[in-house]
Amino acid sequence: MLVLNSSVKLWMLEKMLMWNFPESLKVYGAVMNINRGNPFRKEVVVDKWPDFKAVITRPQRESDMDDLDHYTNAHAVFYKELQAYKELLENTNTINWGQIFQIQGLQDGICEVSQTVALTKEVDVKTSSFRMIIYSDPDTLPDVRFQMDPKLTVSCLDVSHASLLNETWSRGGNPRCQRYLANLIRCFPSVCILDDKGCPVSWSLTDQFATMIHSYTLPEHRRKGYSRLVATTLAKKLHSQGFPAQGNVVETNVPSVAMLKSLNAQFLPCSFIRMIHKPFHFLSKPHL
Repeated sequence: MLVLNSSVKLWMLEKMLMWNFPESLKVYGAVMNINRGNPFRKEVVVDKWPDFKAVITRPQRESDMDDLDHYTNAHAVFYKELQAYKELLENTNTINWGQIFQIQGLQDGICEVSQTVALTKEVDVKTSSFRMIIYSDPDTLPDVRFQMDPKLTVSCLDVSHASLLNETWSRGGNPRCQRYLANLIRCFPSVCILDDKGCPVSWSLTDQFATMIHSYTLPEHRRKGYSRLVATTLAKKLHSQGFPAQGNVVETNVPSVAMLKSLNAQFLPCSFIRMIHKPFHFLSKPHL
């Protein structure tokens, strides 16, 4: 196992990951953020260098971490050989198995390996799967300009909006999530539509893997085209900064799937997989 500390090697890795799209997109987004200031204090682990067969991005070991915060304790995975990923995951220096954490990736094998290794570590795994999308070319995005209510303005999210986002996110509703969302707002691009009181009515923000997440419109403002405006504006903003405009959607969320198709989003053949790992000794504490 090697930790890539060299900026030269990290820039090399970013370019190498481009050769393995779309499966490498999650790791690629994390490495891009590392190479552009590293606001979430991540680092990269590989099985070997430069001919790596598996790569994991993880929180820096010297960072102060909350062992119960799976939002921030997030890892992205890409492998060329499944056995190499398994061996990297089994290495006791790769993952902190004593905390609650998540692994994200776009390859089915990560589920099998995570569950196999987690069992030996006495860790429970909950898996979620989503359809993965990318806006490959900003020029293909439709023009969604329309006559918007003059009381509304297009802006960026503010940290003060984190509580509203926390209340409306299916993964939220707790202080750790609110802290995580506030950090995302501070560090990464976002777009929202504000009412005349400065409160967001529709929004989307970017996470630590350069992924568009938590796109949401308040119920009373739906079916007015705001989601389309927010999504296209954020996608163009990400493209202008050199990031891939990627996102994910629940298969059963029919309105969102239809909206994304109308925006010429490309639905990728690989699914986005998120696995929450929770050590057995935490399972008796359902509030965690």
